[in-house]
Amino acid sequence: MKFEGFHPGVWRAQYQYRSFSPVPVNHAWSWEDARINTLLEQATRALGELNAFSLIVPDVDLFIEMHIAKEANQSSRIEGTQTAMDEALMSEELIAPEKRDDWHEVRNYVDAINFAIAELERLPLSNRLLCQTHATLMRGVRGDHKMPGEIRNSQNWIGGSGPRDAAFVPPHPTEVPELMSDLEKFWHNDAIEVPDLIRIAISHYQFETIHPFCDGNGRIGRLLITLYLVSKGLLHKPSLYLSDFFERHRASYYDALMAVRTSGDMNHWVRFFLTGVAETATKGRDTFRQVLALRTEAEARMHELGRRGKSGLALLRVLYRRPVLTVAQVGAALEVSAPTANALVTDFVRLGLLKELTGFARNRVFAFESYLQLFLV
Repeated sequence: MKFEGFHPGVWRAQYQYRSFSPVPVNHAWSWEDARINTLLEQATRALGELNAFSLIVPDVDLFIEMHIAKEANQSSRIEGTQTAMDEALMSEELIAPEKRDDWHEVRNYVDAINFAIAELERLPLSNRLLCQTHATLMRGVRGDHKMPGEIRNSQNWIGGSGPRDAAFVPPHPTEVPELMSDLEKFWHNDAIEVPDLIRIAISHYQFETIHPFCDGNGRIGRLLITLYLVSKGLLHKPSLYLSDFFERHRASYYDALMAVRTSGDMNHWVRFFLTGVAETATKGRDTFRQVLALRTEAEARMHELGRRGKSGLALLRVLYRRPVLTVAQVGAALEVSAPTANALVTDFVRLGLLKELTGFARNRVFAFESYLQLFLV
């Protein structure tokens, strides 16, 4: 099927509203728009450069955790949570009670990502895996009564107070299982020649259009992109997440998806998606470079700590994974006494590697701010 002249589906009359039934996607695709070819080349090259860094950076999993935390925070922000990046990295007891609901949603997303990536080592990308990931995402948070881990059996909608005044109404629940089955086959259909980045662009559109869960579709749909790239070997580690790009271009993101549904403009959506991949992969590559430079500089300064230099290197490894913590958490992580932990934190503050955030004399929180800033730009 060509992008040009694509007919995305039909509107079906339901009781007092109309739902949209998208056409299946498991077939060959082609296009005449030469801009897509150029963008596909740019995105593939940028993705390859990002993947190369994930293969050569020592202890890369330490830094991947920060990518995951950023993705969880940005993807949740699109859905309306207000947790800041530094808060997302704190333990629960450091979060103000009125912010803990949002914090739990972000932390659930971190758990969902880690669960799904681990499961890919033994399971193929599948609807079963997405359902299990959705159950983790919705565990114990707002919306946990909305069939976590199960394909919906009721009508949902986007925008408005109900399907009658919604901005978009996905397909009727009776159509969802067959549509999701078709989508899963599309991921693994080796008989058709569709580049993987084009395939996941189409898949993300289709998933968000089907809206297979009662809640959490945006977050699972964005995570699907990373899971697909890892499952196909385009990424060795889960280092690419598009939520930051989608959040910064939120109106364009929603408009591009809706343009496919209303006028069949798949060209525009794929161009937008590939632009996001190229920009995000390039940004991720540059972040890895900056992390390596910061790591070299920070570790070189450990000789200034004398006998505590070895403990300083151990603390740096903790900070790469948890750049916001307390003295007590330092002591627990390094298995040292409170005075030793306090002395080490004081040394790190003196070296400019840690900054105190609260201004309090007690219950102080410290951040590896120069490292944290690399993931906030």
